[in-house]
Amino acid sequence: MFEKVLIANRGEIALRIQRACREMGIRTVVVHSEADTDAKYVRLADESVCIGPAPSRESYLNMAAIISAAEVTDAEAIHPGYGFLSENADFCERVEKSGFVFIGPRAENIRTMGDKVSAKDAMKKAGVPTVPGSEGALPDDPKEIVRIARSIGYPVIIKAAGGGGGRGMRVVHTEAALVNAVNTTRAEAQAAFNNPTVYMEKFLENPRHIEIQVLADQFKNAIWLGERDCSMQRRHQKVLEEAPAPGINRRLIDKIGDRCAEACRKINYRGAGTFEFLYEEGEFYFIEMNTRVQVEHPVTELITGVDIVQEQIRIAAGEKLRLRQRDIELKGHAIECRINAEDPFKFTPSPGKITTWHPPGGPGVRVDSHAFSGYTVPPHYDSMVGKLITYGDTREQAIARMRIALSEMAVEGILTNIPLHRELMTDTQFIAGGTSIHYLEKRIAQRPTNK
Repeated sequence: MFEKVLIANRGEIALRIQRACREMGIRTVVVHSEADTDAKYVRLADESVCIGPAPSRESYLNMAAIISAAEVTDAEAIHPGYGFLSENADFCERVEKSGFVFIGPRAENIRTMGDKVSAKDAMKKAGVPTVPGSEGALPDDPKEIVRIARSIGYPVIIKAAGGGGGRGMRVVHTEAALVNAVNTTRAEAQAAFNNPTVYMEKFLENPRHIEIQVLADQFKNAIWLGERDCSMQRRHQKVLEEAPAPGINRRLIDKIGDRCAEACRKINYRGAGTFEFLYEEGEFYFIEMNTRVQVEHPVTELITGVDIVQEQIRIAAGEKLRLRQRDIELKGHAIECRINAEDPFKFTPSPGKITTWHPPGGPGVRVDSHAFSGYTVPPHYDSMVGKLITYGDTREQAIARMRIALSEMAVEGILTNIPLHRELMTDTQFIAGGTSIHYLEKRIAQRPTNK
């Protein structure tokens, strides 16, 4: 096992990784920007290294600075968390070539899954169902593009092969708008991802977003840890997640979970990962694989009892998976609300000093956050300041506990989206379960204050 791990991230995930390491007896090195000097996880680390100014490109995206920090502190491995460089194949390769262990999959897996065209091709070969669409990248010939769209059937969605975070997507309902939409998406993809490649898929009208959590070691042992429902989204960004997914036949879930584990074995995957699907009318359609730990991993941890971050570290250290599929038993229900520093309904960022931070407690309540009273939320990064997670024997109990937890949680000095979450916990459609990925945006648009 490693003696010292460098954490190449910030915020709640940096603290989460640090806690896992401390429990395992591993010393931690935290790298940070000048804006995060006073962060809780920086103060708690065994060692910390400032790697640059506040802008991400000069600090958390600075590969050379991160690797230099690992060298000067004698770290053995680097955990990238999520976001930033966590799914950057070039960074993975530089880490390994510099003599450190990258706590994550191989660069070849990251590269394949990072390009949505190659990821879809790999999943087809592995027997995982995919959304009907173009066979690879769209050609330049407008007539051929029109032919492909006709064969799929409208509406279609144009996606950037290197896209992510809800960017690089455009829905097309008519043939007249098709070619212009393709050209516009290509230009946006080039500007945002330095990759103009786009592809086309059938646009599902009312799908749910279901994902399967997997763990795999270098010995081709692979398991899946149940599913999560991440359908409560705004602009393709997740707001709330839960596990298990309500209202889906367990046989269907078991079948798709087994296929994901088998796909890991076929592509020689290593580490934690998440297969994301659109689910509609009893069918699953693969959309992408995230080759890292997910923001929403706590809900899976609560219903399985598996510490996903610790398992990541053990796998990276060369250990075999300690669990087999028969060991995984789903118990109870968990819900996670992402707590963001933003206007709850206009969704504009709200950085600044937190004058009061009072997290809730009680049975079945977990709070993953780096925030505290007196902490200043910097304007340079993602607005998430924490995650509130509740667990219950049933979904109804988990919702009830979330209602209580949200009513107890007090954050002052900045705006947060807690009022939105409070509304969702009394929303009849959410309580019934099974809302589509479009539900939240439609609901927000119908609020009197948003007309």
